Amino acid sequence: MTPSINVCVAGATGWAGKAVTAAILRSSGFRLTGAVARRGAGHDVGVALGSGPCGVVVSSSLPSALQAPTEVLIDYTSPAAVKGHVLEALARGVAVVVGTSGLTAADFSEIEKAAVAAGRGVIASGNFSITAALATHFSLLAARHLPHWEIIDYADAGKIDVPSGTTRELAERLASVRASEPGRPLAKLVGPKEARGADIAGSRVHSLRLPGYVISFETIFGLPDERLILRHDAGAGAEPYVAGTLLAAREAGRIRGVIRGLDRLLFGEGAA
Repeated sequence: MTPSINVCVAGATGWAGKAVTAAILRSSGFRLTGAVARRGAGHDVGVALGSGPCGVVVSSSLPSALQAPTEVLIDYTSPAAVKGHVLEALARGVAVVVGTSGLTAADFSEIEKAAVAAGRGVIASGNFSITAALATHFSLLAARHLPHWEIIDYADAGKIDVPSGTTRELAERLASVRASEPGRPLAKLVGPKEARGADIAGSRVHSLRLPGYVISFETIFGLPDERLILRHDAGAGAEPYVAGTLLAAREAGRIRGVIRGLDRLLFGEGAA
């Protein structure tokens, strides 16, 4: 039998983290060795999640949680904490799966250097949903043939990062295919230039933050007399992110450096 993978979850009692942690506790392929959270610190994580004791106490800091032998850190914390967590884990020889939004291309450049130096892997995705990965993959394929697009990013009014990690990642990945060809230059427009959205790696990105939305994104491609819209909508639950996260956790120990995008695990590292 394949030995189980020792995993620590940062953000173990958060919205997505608790779903991932519960799945790890149910799985025969993983063993939970550590948990980090602000809520429930000092208590058994199983009890904190509303189930029975599992023998793992929630730590208030990552270094404390990584005292136990750990092969993979799964991070679902916050934009302010995730980069430090990734670098801390790599320095300790631990591979990382990043589900937290907010990291930039510059952050990933620094993380890539640290991962290569440590001989460890980092798999990061703004969205570990399988269907979201498909939407990203199809957008990258479309960009090879369609030169004009913009991205709309939808989320609840309380979401703090703009655009979402999913959308930022998509825009930066599209830049590796080509930049969207501009319409009328901003300098020649009448009115507030901000109305045209932000320029993220050559894509115009518009972030809506309103009550009633969970998380959605759409890439709109336009040609004369036609358009293509590729849209992904997420529901209110975190279950869609579990399978992709665990897939990444199984693969993280086999790679060196950084892989961005769940679609690259589904379709190969050289996916569009």
